[in-house]
Amino acid sequence: MMFKGLLNGFIVGFLVLAGSHPVVAQTTNGDLAAFPAAYPQSSLEDEEPVVSSGHLVLFSPVREINNQIRSEKMARIPVTGVGRLYQVNRDASRGEARAHYQRILQARGAQVLFECSGRDCGRSNVWANQIFDQSTLYGRDSDQDYLVAAAVGESGKTWLTLIYTVTRGTQREYVWVEHLETSEGGAIPGLDSASARIRGPIIVPWQGGVTHSFDWSASDRRILNSWADEDGASVVLTGYASLGENEPLEDAMARARNAMESLSQVLDKSGVSRNRQTLITVGPAIIIPSPERQGDRVEIVVIRGGPGE
Repeated sequence: MMFKGLLNGFIVGFLVLAGSHPVVAQTTNGDLAAFPAAYPQSSLEDEEPVVSSGHLVLFSPVREINNQIRSEKMARIPVTGVGRLYQVNRDASRGEARAHYQRILQARGAQVLFECSGRDCGRSNVWANQIFDQSTLYGRDSDQDYLVAAAVGESGKTWLTLIYTVTRGTQREYVWVEHLETSEGGAIPGLDSASARIRGPIIVPWQGGVTHSFDWSASDRRILNSWADEDGASVVLTGYASLGENEPLEDAMARARNAMESLSQVLDKSGVSRNRQTLITVGPAIIIPSPERQGDRVEIVVIRGGPGE
């Protein structure tokens, strides 16, 4: 029985940490069809229709070999939609813009299928000129990020949202957003019914030691409560902590565990009972290459009940 419990914990932990499993919420088509609201601290620079029987979408870093695009996982998908280029105001940041769009995607029940940051994405020149055909997006390879997310409506129709941000050599920052309705028959890598049971993660940064404060919005809490209210739903909390200079690993693990248990108590008091929660301590042991998934934090996912649960 102990081995089985450990094994189940490992399986759940793997699902939480993999990060590429789609969360497919049954949201109304009207909600998903709307282009994501612009980041308020930005201005629209350009808008382009995207209508293609084989639009190139990347689900892994890009390379260019002999003037040809190479990516381990990419697909040409029939789509109809729009791409918009925004310039971020000087008193704001592309990181804040990215977080703005991520909150919108989360509220729609979308899930990131792939994301990358900095040089891990490949060359900015290729993204700008070969993928998006927007020369304005050519910036520093170290100062870029990309994500592609999918959401499925109540009728089964799928929308893709692509978000690319970059800092140019002039220090101006830009965001490119594509919002695309896919046609029937278009295969989307990583989008399958089994992983559709997993929703999240909701990322909750924390501070403190003896007592803890958690930085998450009322919108995040409403989303979590909505997911957790479904019959048979299980809530998984994963605790992370940065490893301080000269800090023993055991101390970082303990800090992550204590913060996670504190948030678990908060959830229990708010109606997500402790017996429906699974807690996993990671501490600094796993690094996820995403700007938003760094530092001291708890990540929450909800696993929907399967048939008969």
